[in-house]
Amino acid sequence: MAAPLLSAARGGLRGGRPFGTAAALLKRAAPLGPMPNENIDVSNLEVLQKYRSFTRYFKLAEKQSRKPCWWNTYRQHTAPQPEPKTDISLPYVKLSRAKEVKDRKKILRENRQNVELERAARLRTVLIPLDEVRAEWEKTSGPFHKQRVAEHCGIFRDLFKGATFTPWVPLRVEYNQDDEHLVPVYYGNMVTPSEASSSPAVSYKADKGSLWTLLLTNPDGHLRETDSEYLHWLVTNIPGNDIRSGKEICHYLPPFPARGTGYHRFVFLLFKQDHLINFSEDVRPMPCYSLKMRTFSTFDFYRRHEDAMTPAGLAFFQCQWDSSVTGVFHQLLNMREPVFEFVRPPVYHPPQLKFPRQQPLRYLDRYRDTKEPTYGIY
Repeated sequence: MAAPLLSAARGGLRGGRPFGTAAALLKRAAPLGPMPNENIDVSNLEVLQKYRSFTRYFKLAEKQSRKPCWWNTYRQHTAPQPEPKTDISLPYVKLSRAKEVKDRKKILRENRQNVELERAARLRTVLIPLDEVRAEWEKTSGPFHKQRVAEHCGIFRDLFKGATFTPWVPLRVEYNQDDEHLVPVYYGNMVTPSEASSSPAVSYKADKGSLWTLLLTNPDGHLRETDSEYLHWLVTNIPGNDIRSGKEICHYLPPFPARGTGYHRFVFLLFKQDHLINFSEDVRPMPCYSLKMRTFSTFDFYRRHEDAMTPAGLAFFQCQWDSSVTGVFHQLLNMREPVFEFVRPPVYHPPQLKFPRQQPLRYLDRYRDTKEPTYGIY
């Protein structure tokens, strides 16, 4: 029987549908490298070296797993390594580790020799200089913490299409209130639209003769296009850290998150310029209260001027609707205020059965035409 079946598989049956077997049609490709354990003689397993303990076996297995191989391991299949992101940040000169350790040991030695500090620490009356601690944090690990928070909140994904940068320049943003109260902007804190109704005070450290660009954008508030933003503030060619001396090519517009759209991210970006840049393509009229002219793309803006400027600072806050947004739509934007509401779908009931079995006594209440409530039972 084997010979007729094989001939039928090769040529097909007369007047019938040809068929084939997996053994006849399968073509196995040659491996790209040596297969695991191919040098082991399975016919004589007694001569193989015995591990004699699980610890020894585990150490050798760990050592073998770290060796590179041409096939994808289970870990590479389940958790593949993400593609490396493009780093567009300023160049960073890393300090010597030996110098850091030497300075830290010097500070510890001085603290041990300080009798008053030791007594205050023992009596729990020592005061920590928070300004000095923050300044030290800004110099060391602060930029990396800000980068991780911004990446977690999707700032780089939505503004730079996945490219990332480390904010080496500390950016301080504070909204001044009428009662001499300051509302700071950190890295994702809550600020209401009424608190951000006027332009903030922005400060940063800059060398003499340097040029900067300050940008405020909202990647979540566009009413028509999902991938577009609204430009709220743009000041270019800033000499040093004097914001007022820069050229304001788009004046400040208060936040206006639409009602029912949740929290919006408002991002301050600070760019360092290599030289004077012509921003004639990005100039908006004064005043500019047209949402169409306020439509903006940070990625396109950076691509146009990437050869002459580099992102250096970052700060952002979250904002949701309050009563002041209505005045922005009516008085500044001169338009009706959009309101977004969640429309709940009707409650689904399966088709009614003529003879329901094993159903509760109030089964027919689900299919009544009246709008009388059923008190949440069904």
